[in-house]
Amino acid sequence: MAVRPVRAQGRIPEDIPDRVARDLPGGVELYHLRPDGGILLADREGSRELGPEREFLRFIDDGQFAHYLVGDAATSPERPSNATVKLGVVGPRSAFTPHAHGGEHFVLSLGHAACGLYDEARGRVTDIPLAPGMLIRIPEMMPHSFANRGDVPLTILAANTGYGIDHEDYAITAAEAERRAKAPAGGPSGGTALATGAPSGHRTLAAEPVTDYRALAAELRDIERAQRVHGIAATTVRERLAARLRRVAAGLEVPR
Repeated sequence: MAVRPVRAQGRIPEDIPDRVARDLPGGVELYHLRPDGGILLADREGSRELGPEREFLRFIDDGQFAHYLVGDAATSPERPSNATVKLGVVGPRSAFTPHAHGGEHFVLSLGHAACGLYDEARGRVTDIPLAPGMLIRIPEMMPHSFANRGDVPLTILAANTGYGIDHEDYAITAAEAERRAKAPAGGPSGGTALATGAPSGHRTLAAEPVTDYRALAAELRDIERAQRVHGIAATTVRERLAARLRRVAAGLEVPR
């Protein structure tokens, strides 16, 4: 089911007045990341709400969306833009399939979120709650899953070094790691040698920097199991009150 940014009474909110858009120099874009999960874009042509119909791409799972600001879905070490930066919209009360990225990953949450991470040193899954304005850095090849704890779409700003969504090593799931683990030695695995610079010692074989996909798959399955058992944590009463106050504040701060 596709998730659409929340609209105010069926119309595009006028958070970026046309007069502001008209004052923008050519080529300049102004974004407003609304507390209700909507994303507005203004340029010389006026303001509009971004939506899945045109400006969004599928973001790892069905119902999750991304809008690139730097790079594109085809970014890779062979087609570099150094990094990709994109806006993402995470559906209410939903989480991404656990995965690991070939490059390091930064996520800025603009709502109430959580990040499940596999802590190799402790041999367990840990769940980190995130409040609006918190940014988390995740090293390359660290198994994780990002979740929206709220009941409205969550906007995030995500930056990945070196990889766009279309690259085979952008998001390696447990199923993909298991497939690569079964690939014949020296045969096509569907991936590249990814462990260079990774924090996980046991995933790097001594002879050469090749990822241990069997170990990676087991860690990703542990996160999947934790999601099934514990589900997505709910927002607290304090957080829900803060979210309502934040929406009121946004209505007062935006020029009319």
